Amino acid sequence: MTENLTRRQTIAATLGIGVALNSAGCASAQTPTQSPLPATALSPRPLAFDPASVPGFSERIIRSHHENNYAGAVRRIGAIQAELSTLDLATAPGFKLNGLKREELMAVNSMILHEIHFASFGPDGVSPGGPLAARLENDFGSHTAWRKEFVAMGRALGGGSGWVVLTWSPRLGRLVNQWAADHSMGVADGVGLIALDMYEHAYHMDYGSNAGAYVDAFMNVLDWRNANTAFAAAL
Repeated sequence: MTENLTRRQTIAATLGIGVALNSAGCASAQTPTQSPLPATALSPRPLAFDPASVPGFSERIIRSHHENNYAGAVRRIGAIQAELSTLDLATAPGFKLNGLKREELMAVNSMILHEIHFASFGPDGVSPGGPLAARLENDFGSHTAWRKEFVAMGRALGGGSGWVVLTWSPRLGRLVNQWAADHSMGVADGVGLIALDMYEHAYHMDYGSNAGAYVDAFMNVLDWRNANTAFAAAL
């Protein structure tokens, strides 16, 4: 069934491209049809805190996480989009386009989730502000109840990979703790507020296989400044 769907999608995409070319008055069907999106020029965002000053985390792991995993995702986006920009959409095999677009999605989401993650903790922990604090109480019953579920979800992902993300969903009209096994998963209309990275690269250097201790350390240095701002902007 997947093969049939891919074939139908490829045919539909080719037909759509043909219609666009004809309506634009293109003289020749031989003209290569390039990806409409040029490579995006992106740069990693610097850490907003001194990585040597966060209790429970070594400077080494924070720098490694930021420079290798996060910055690496940012670099991948440019490389993937550069390759997409050279692709002839009229003749490219479906698996090639599908693979590149999947990798683009994974890299973009990795970049965004890491940016939320690094904005979620620090040495100067700030509590959730008025509107967000009230929403946590409303949607989870209490801040303690929210924290209990968030921590349990993080511990459940220990030894594997994934994310736990406190997310505002306009469609649901509430905050949810979103579970994700990789970078391709997320609430479609979600606004990420707090992100806990449960890939081993986030903690193994400091905590080995003790993912629970890492989750506790993260929760002890939560900084809600970015979450407060993002939530206010989303309303």
